[in-house]
Amino acid sequence: MNKSMRQRSNKSGQTMVEYIIIVVIIAIAAIAIFGVFGDTIRDKLSGAVTELGGDSDAADAARDTKSEDWLKDLGPDGAGTANN
Repeated sequence: MNKSMRQRSNKSGQTMVEYIIIVVIIAIAAIAIFGVFGDTIRDKLSGAVTELGGDSDAADAARDTKSEDWLKDLGPDGAGTANN
């Protein structure tokens, strides 16, 4: 009885590790996709914001900033500039 309970516990742990690996792979793929298509996604979202009546000046500023420049100026809290 004790041996079968250990085997069941090991299989449960193995399944959890497999799910974690799948989640990590999906997260890495999402980061890669946003890295490649970040500027295009920003253009589409800024157009949608403008059409929905949002601040067109902020949308234009976001559209003019490249992903690389935005990431360089990213602060430790995830917003603003790094020089705060």
